Amino acid sequence: MTDRHVVVGVDGSPVSVRALDAAAEEATRYGTTLRVVYAVPDRDESGPVLASAADRVRDRHPGLPVETRGVEGGAVRVLARESESAVLTVVGTRGFGNVSGLLAGSVSWRLAARVHGPLLVVRGDRTGGRGREVLLGLESDADAPAAVHAFREAARRGVRLRVVHAVTHRFTTPELPSLVAATSPGQERQAREDRAEEAVPRFGVARLREEYPTVEVDVRTVRTGPAHALLAGTREADVVVIGTSRGGAVPGPPVGPVAHVLLHHSHCPVVLVPTS
Repeated sequence: MTDRHVVVGVDGSPVSVRALDAAAEEATRYGTTLRVVYAVPDRDESGPVLASAADRVRDRHPGLPVETRGVEGGAVRVLARESESAVLTVVGTRGFGNVSGLLAGSVSWRLAARVHGPLLVVRGDRTGGRGREVLLGLESDADAPAAVHAFREAARRGVRLRVVHAVTHRFTTPELPSLVAATSPGQERQAREDRAEEAVPRFGVARLREEYPTVEVDVRTVRTGPAHALLAGTREADVVVIGTSRGGAVPGPPVGPVAHVLLHHSHCPVVLVPTS
């Protein structure tokens, strides 16, 4: 039997309690074991926090299999390693200011570049969802893993999937108007590019529509920055899903600009799915 489980990082803080509650709900949806992990300098220090976490889960989700692990090491390194065998890794965040606790924003931010599977970052004013919708940010075929996760998530929750494909404005060289409306070379080229851009999300989700016929899908192409479009959508979503490349040890920002904005300001939990 395959050992399938959801992993959540805890440290005893209120932030990690929200992450624990969200992870228990996810494990219930997945039908898997919940693994609660506490990264500490000394494993003997982990007992009280892990026991309290396990009791909370059992009280709220009777019958959900729960296992606990106290692991020596830093939170990012420990959770990145745990993510290798997890269907989902969950952490909490309260932002990127002066926040104490292992699961403050800096951990979710750095973990996003090293995680080996989908990472759920619990932020915003809700965790369990209210039967609204799953929001997916889609830019290219490279985001296929994120699209798969979003369809599965919408199916598990029984809600609509809203796909947002953001197209930024391009600079077009001015040209003399054509004698025939909308038939100048520049206008024809612009029309072809517009049709191609708007087709990207439709082609990207066509196969998944057939695989998940019960999922209602709303595909929208918007001509604005992807971060702005998705951030506005998080007000009505249960969760927002985007693809992100893993930076690993490569110098530079751990995540891209869209993920950076969502991790700072999203009104709902964020799922980051590695694209490579």
